[in-house]
Amino acid sequence: MGLQADLLIDRQRLKRHLTLWRGGALLAVVALLAALFGGLGGFDGRFVGRSGGHVARVELRGFISDDHKLNQALDRLRRDDTVRAVLVAIDSPGGSVGGGEALFAALAAIRAVKPVVAVMGGTAASAAYMAALPTDRIFAREMSITGSIGVLLQSVEASELLARLGVRGEALVSGALKDQPSLFHPLSAEARAVLQGVITDLHDQFVRKVATARRLPEDVVRPLADGRVFSGRQALALGLVDAIGGEAEARAWLAAEKGIAETLPVRSVETRGRIERLLQSSATTLAKTVVSEWLGVDGFRLLWQP
Repeated sequence: MGLQADLLIDRQRLKRHLTLWRGGALLAVVALLAALFGGLGGFDGRFVGRSGGHVARVELRGFISDDHKLNQALDRLRRDDTVRAVLVAIDSPGGSVGGGEALFAALAAIRAVKPVVAVMGGTAASAAYMAALPTDRIFAREMSITGSIGVLLQSVEASELLARLGVRGEALVSGALKDQPSLFHPLSAEARAVLQGVITDLHDQFVRKVATARRLPEDVVRPLADGRVFSGRQALALGLVDAIGGEAEARAWLAAEKGIAETLPVRSVETRGRIERLLQSSATTLAKTVVSEWLGVDGFRLLWQP
């Protein structure tokens, strides 16, 4: 039994090493292709497909940040006369305050000159919900997760742990609040009050955006804006979305209400070049493979389940 166990351990070690070598070789090949075919730059976020009258489809997925390339692409949609309408497909748990605000502004600018509809997938919460607000109509699945109208600031304070390890932090600051919050000491009462004031102001701005965009009294929105999430069906009943449906229903609404024929082709907008998308896909595949090899199938499912 001891020999079999040793052989099994050696086999697992060899398999892990092979996985890492294969992944490294894959990334090296992709990097070589990037060098040979012009690297990652030069892609300006134009349409995938031929030009002509069409509906532009923009995907918002993953963490929402203040994405310069995406903002530029949205501005081009606003100015492009061949774009008859914009369909925003959202599947995101949220992101940064600045990212949500930038998307809100960009989509509001497009809506001023052409129709814009939002279609929620599995999740469209927090900053992703903010991005949907300025559109003409918001569609959600009955089981979409949306809402989460709130602002969050988190920090880690590990002074007791660091002290046990013999680690002490020093900081020279221009003012008492410059190093707040800090890993090396607890948050002071003054700093807590100041930071809470910032969070309250950001939250008030979010609430006002919801109230204005959804044409709801602010005192109706505020009780819903405590950070809780809603199903698509709940959001519809509360007036946070307009209808239950997907992209087919969105196209039908555009045809009926805005005169955008359902026969018009849909052109997807991509803000990353092919090499960049290949690198991201390769890195994700490698990470999943490594995690599954080191943690086993259960760990893989736990870490990578959508």
